Amino acid sequence: YDFYTGFDSDNSSGDFSEANHKVAEMLDLDPHQSNRTGKHNGETEIQENGIKRHRTSLPAPMFSRSDFSVWSILKKCIGLELSKITMPIVFNEPLSFLQRITEYMEHIYLINKACSHADPLERMQAVAAFAVSAVASQWERTGKPFNPLLGETYELTREDLGFRFISEQVSHHPPISAFYSEGLNKDFIFHGSIYPKLKFWGKSIEAEPRGTITLELLKHNEAYTWTNPTCCVHNVIIGKLWLEQYGTVEIVNHSTGDKCVLNFKPCGLFGKELHRVEGYIQDKNRKKLCVIYGKWTECLWCTDPTTYETYKKNEKRGGEQKKLKPSEDVIKSENDEADDMPEVQDTVQFIPGSKLLWRINCRPPNSSQMYNFTSFAVSLNELEKGMEAILAPTDCRLRPDIRNMENGNMDVASKEKERLEEKQRAARKERAKDEVEWHTRWFHQGTNPYTGTSDWLYSGGYFDRNFSDCPDIY
Repeated sequence: YDFYTGFDSDNSSGDFSEANHKVAEMLDLDPHQSNRTGKHNGETEIQENGIKRHRTSLPAPMFSRSDFSVWSILKKCIGLELSKITMPIVFNEPLSFLQRITEYMEHIYLINKACSHADPLERMQAVAAFAVSAVASQWERTGKPFNPLLGETYELTREDLGFRFISEQVSHHPPISAFYSEGLNKDFIFHGSIYPKLKFWGKSIEAEPRGTITLELLKHNEAYTWTNPTCCVHNVIIGKLWLEQYGTVEIVNHSTGDKCVLNFKPCGLFGKELHRVEGYIQDKNRKKLCVIYGKWTECLWCTDPTTYETYKKNEKRGGEQKKLKPSEDVIKSENDEADDMPEVQDTVQFIPGSKLLWRINCRPPNSSQMYNFTSFAVSLNELEKGMEAILAPTDCRLRPDIRNMENGNMDVASKEKERLEEKQRAARKERAKDEVEWHTRWFHQGTNPYTGTSDWLYSGGYFDRNFSDCPDIY
């Protein structure tokens, strides 16, 4: 596999095999038809044009966490790295972290926009919007994805959206997930490795997503790199769970020297900055080319720096700015704790002359009964009839604990989770006893060619579908 061109050296045509076509058909979905009811009995609903659709709801509704004592588990974990602690299934949502990573691709149209623009500034704007949209699906997603088992994989082929995606859990301690995606038209490569460092701080759980994300636009011979902001879930002991993203994200265009600096603002004492994103794009001479503002839960806009500065000055002077209605201000209940989520209506004050870069997709009406999944997320663990014969035996869709949780069999899911974790521990002890090292299957450790930092790179060959030497992890 040629890492730089994105073409298979042993199959230079880049065409799908017959098996790939079958997977693509099974995983095909028209996103504009996502309000139709899916089927869960193994049958696939077919539109008049012959395109197969994914399901639009889960087999069973989300269970209630209200009767579970979170504190009884977490009081022993303050200040510790949570990835080393076995957590009860009540904390989870029925997806693996590898599937959660795949949700980066929900707004792939932004990559397509970046590929189509001739102007490097417009390409950077589209890439910045894509980086923000990648965390948007986490809004109100307070369930924890399952920790992937060592060697676990997940693939997704979407011909309708123009990409295919593969990920692998390449390390258990520390937990590292590597992923690789490419455009079916060979127009982009998107890859990276993520090491989510989780810590519990008494009232909140913080996830710092270490690792580099790289997007290559092959037509323009450009590469962009960045890291995601820190994610924090508040009120894990008492009160309503709520989530915020904060920290600085720097997106670097390694070809032009342009840089986009995005500040995901922390909530603040009165919640005025909740969900807000503010930043700018500068050229290699540090000249500001445009300002970006919005909310990662709603939308992102851009405008020129002069217009933005004028607006901000008028705002400070109390000029002719639209005054927010009381319902849009921070409204706190008398019974809320100081750390409770401020009740804020997500509204971005529009600056005249701004250009819309991205707007979040509407969620399905039953999302709150489905772990607050988006339509894209609902489809990720779908296992249709005949798919098992095509997928790698390590694919997340075949994990019995996630499958049983999705189906509402919580007791079975919990037992299966314990069994898989014990099987993983036993395999690790056996390897240590025989002094055998674990070898990853689809990725290898190397150096990111643009940042010079350690990274996990795709070795190629997954879509040849030779799964004979995959480990038995389930």
